[in-house]
Amino acid sequence: MTTAAQTAQSAYEQYDRTTSRWGRITMALGLLLSWAAPVYLIFFTDLRIAQSDLWTGFLAVGAVFWVFWVLEPLTYFPVLGPAAMYQAFMIGNIANKLLPSAVVAQSAINARPGTKRAELAAVMAICGAATVHIFSLLIFVGILGTWLVSVVPEDIRSVTQIYIFPAIIGAVVVQFAVFVKQHRITVIAVVVAVLVQLVLVPNVAALANYATALVVMSTVVLAWVLRDRSAQPVPHPEDRTEHMDVGG
Repeated sequence: MTTAAQTAQSAYEQYDRTTSRWGRITMALGLLLSWAAPVYLIFFTDLRIAQSDLWTGFLAVGAVFWVFWVLEPLTYFPVLGPAAMYQAFMIGNIANKLLPSAVVAQSAINARPGTKRAELAAVMAICGAATVHIFSLLIFVGILGTWLVSVVPEDIRSVTQIYIFPAIIGAVVVQFAVFVKQHRITVIAVVVAVLVQLVLVPNVAALANYATALVVMSTVVLAWVLRDRSAQPVPHPEDRTEHMDVGG
């Protein structure tokens, strides 16, 4: 390993330790702050909430979202990496804002997902996306919000609400599929999604809340079982120690 590579390795290890340490601290503080209002209402006001009601509410929410608590970190991590994961779960709007930003940034610099270069690109992309979001909210919601909504025709507002999210996610899926060049896995994912959404869910309504989880888990299992076992992995330039995936 060359001196430059050793320096890059040392710098990245320090960066990883720092982001991991402060990421945990920040997430813990965010959790405590999110509990502050409910704790105040329960212990310092006249509001009387039975413990059974608290557990009932928690279980009701958990029954719907527990799958996402497990699957979302597993799904996002290969693209975002550890540092960006802390950012993403603190900021929110991962699927429709932060993940597309990270994918576009990685594609722009041809950084293969899972490499250090891709992780750094995801971090910078999320910083940019969050900054744009804040200023957009300040201008288009805080300053122009009421007026802007009043001048937009109702037909356009309704169409936007229905189609803007599928349009964003569809574009990201296509770009990501082209970027990673895993045609077999792409076909498997599309077929599974179509079968679950158009065949399984309409016939078994109880599975509607778990459609995403079913698609993700089924795609992972089928991609592993149906993988091309004869293909040999091709070394990628970013995998070489000399580059350390942090350069241009």
